[in-house]
Parts: sequence; C-alpha cells; structure tokens
Amino acid sequence: MIHYRTVVLETDREPLDIAVHLTRSGLFGTYVVYEHPGGWCVAGGIAAEVVVTADSVRYTWQGSTTEEPWYGDPTVPVRRFLAGLPVADWAAYGWTAFELAHAVAAMPLDGGVLLHLVVPETEIVLDGERVLVRSTHSDTLSAVESVVARTDALAGPATRTVPVDLDASTDAYRDAVASVVADIREGALQKAVLSRIVPVEGELDFPATYAAGRRANTPARSFLLRMGGLQSLGFSPETVVEVDATGRVASQPLAGTRALTGDADTDHRLREDLLTDPKELHEHAISVQVAVEELTDLCEPDTVIVEEYMTVKERGSVQHLGSRVVGHMPEGADPWDAFAAVFPAVTASGVPKRPAYEVIRRNESEPRGPYAGTVMRVTQDGGMDAALVLRSVYERAGRTWLRAGAGIVEQSSPERELEETREKLRCVARTLVPRGEDTAPEARPGRPAAAEDERAHR
Repeated sequence: MIHYRTVVLETDREPLDIAVHLTRSGLFGTYVVYEHPGGWCVAGGIAAEVVVTADSVRYTWQGSTTEEPWYGDPTVPVRRFLAGLPVADWAAYGWTAFELAHAVAAMPLDGGVLLHLVVPETEIVLDGERVLVRSTHSDTLSAVESVVARTDALAGPATRTVPVDLDASTDAYRDAVASVVADIREGALQKAVLSRIVPVEGELDFPATYAAGRRANTPARSFLLRMGGLQSLGFSPETVVEVDATGRVASQPLAGTRALTGDADTDHRLREDLLTDPKELHEHAISVQVAVEELTDLCEPDTVIVEEYMTVKERGSVQHLGSRVVGHMPEGADPWDAFAAVFPAVTASGVPKRPAYEVIRRNESEPRGPYAGTVMRVTQDGGMDAALVLRSVYERAGRTWLRAGAGIVEQSSPERELEETREKLRCVARTLVPRGEDTAPEARPGRPAAAEDERAHR
C-alpha cells in the first residue's frame, strides 16, 4: 500500500495566486486545478491513470500501461480500477465528455476520449490560510513548499485581451433552433440544448486567463487543467452531482437566462423579466422535474426533496433560474451510481434525454467532447463533486475555441436563443489573455458562489 507523505504550510498568499504559480512552476506536466466550496485543490503528476475512449479503456499504474475493450457501461471498469488501487486515501481528478452518455446509451460513437481521470502524485489543498501538501515523492514536497514561499500576487491585469467574434456560425444556429422547435411541436421531445462553436485565434496563456476569468465570474465551481492533449479552463455555473461520504446526493439544475450587465436598474428589470417569462419558467420547471425523477429512482424512498426552487443565481455575465434537488442513496450505492443517474445534466442535454441526444447530434457541427460534460473530483471515501463544463475555453492540437448553448422549447425564438449564447460566451470571451501577457487579482478572490450566502430573488 502506498501512502502519501504530508506537510502543512501556513501562508498569507491567496489561493488563486498559489494555484496559478504551481501550474506555471514546471513541476507538473499534467495538472488539474479544481475550486469547490472548501477551497482550491491542485492535482499534479500521475500516480495512476484511466482513459476511456470509444474503443477501449487504458489503465496506467507505476509506469505500466494495459488496455482492453469495454462492453456495456464504460464506467464499470473505471470503478473497478479505482477501487483496487493500492493507494491510501486517494483522490482522482479529471473530466468526462458529453458523449460518455452516448456510450452508456449504446449509441454510435465518433471516437475521441470519453473519460480521463488521474490519481495524482501530488495533491495540494488550499483553504486560504493553510496549504496541505500530499505527495508520493518527498522531494516534491520540498519543491511545492518552495513555490508557495516564492508566490506573490501575479504581475498585474492584462494590458490586452484576445478579441473574439461572437457572431460566428449565427445563421446555422438560427436554422438549427427553428428545426428543433419544429421537432418539439411534432412531439418528438420537450426540450433540447443546442450549442455553437466560436473559434479563438492565437495562443492563450491558460493560467493567466483562468486568473483573469475567476476575478470576473462568480462560479459554483472553477477549474483549470492540462491532461493528455487537452487544455481547458472554466467557470461552471452549476454542479451535475455532489455526493458526500454519508451518501447524501445533490444536483443543481440551472435553466432560464438573462444578461447580467453591471447596471443595477437594467439587471433588476432583466431579473423581473426572467422570473415572469413563460418560456423560461417552463424550461426550468421541466428540468427540475427530470432531476427529481432521476434522483427518486436512485435514492431511498421519501428522501428526495427540492431544497431550493427557482432562485436567481448570478454567474458572471448572466443570471439564471436555479434550483437544488437532494436525496439520500441506499446502503451499498456509490458515487458512480449517482453520476449514472443524472449524467449528462438535463440542463445541457434535453427532455427526454435520448431523443435530445439525437437532435443534438443532427444539428451540431461536431461532437461536444468536454463541453457539457463534467470536471470532477472523486475520493476513496465515497465522495464525488462533478461540475458541469460550461463557460469554458478549450485547446487541443493547436485549435482554441469557445462553445455555448441555449435550451430550446416550443416557445423558443431563434433570435432570442442566439442572443442567449452571446450572453454566456461573454463570461469567458472578455478575459482571454494572449500568451506573453500576464494578469493578477485586483481584489481578494472570493469563494465559489455555492459556498457563499448568495443573493436569491423570488
């Protein structure tokens, strides 16, 4: 059994600054930064790794890699691999693609990675006053301690940002929305979330963009990762599933959107419009209904409740209608059972889900990959925290892009849904830092919105 060596450091440095400096330190070729209500976690290096593709599942342990085909549910061999790891008190970090749902539903797959998780060699937990460092290598403990000691506020706000054309692919998107509305009126489904891609020209400084974007957003979760050939960062507005060691499970559907401009009068008017718009209320209500049904199928009888219903959540450049559904899993269930019950998020797929998958595939230009999937942290004690990957930036094989969608229901207007995608894209488009620039927090970074006393408006 492998045990982590552990040190605890006292610090007055900001967690965001430390996390960004660690990603730039050169210590870790693979890393995941994950911000949740308890603070920031930084996972660096690879002690163990599991990658699921359309064809196989690949395991790496102590430098040895094996690969085998999977059948049925591809998360089953992932569970088995993690459960058998001889690592005490492990935590796994990584991401799942939206198309993992296609695999579970036995739909045809277009290739690509469906799931990528690592158990890191080193894990750093930042809570604002202490730095807990765990590593399988004692020399890495000293190296991390050195980085923390040298951490200062980053150099300053970026002097320039990368411009983005938010009107890319607008005609095709309007046509797709009209097509889906027709499908809904014919009774094929009730809702589908359609997205569009916006290219980003030039190379980004991902750590600097993460720091700048975190200042400008109030996410439920945030993340920055470099794994395999993928770089990504994002400011997730909601969680797909949260499970604690006691078996309590929660999901946080957000549906219904208006802009958040920063002008108090305008934002109040938009909020009131959001709370009285029949289309937005209908879209949100059916999303909550699905979340309740999914957790009811999983949880102990009479434990599922809507803990919070249709409050307004402020998320960067937008405000959403948000609800929270909770329940308690039966004895013997594990976090992957909860994940399977609710993935993909109804707020990023549709109602019912299987017809929505078909509509999405038919109307979107390419597979989603990490968009509308999850970034997650899974722990040996039965915990899971999986954030919905939205409001994010992606880079692979020299290509960088944004992606945003809107929920289409019978009352949808193509022009309004297009504008909603612009509103969401601005959450990240306004803070893209080109390589060669730098950025720093202008003020003390806040906790994620899920950990704060948020403003809730009925």
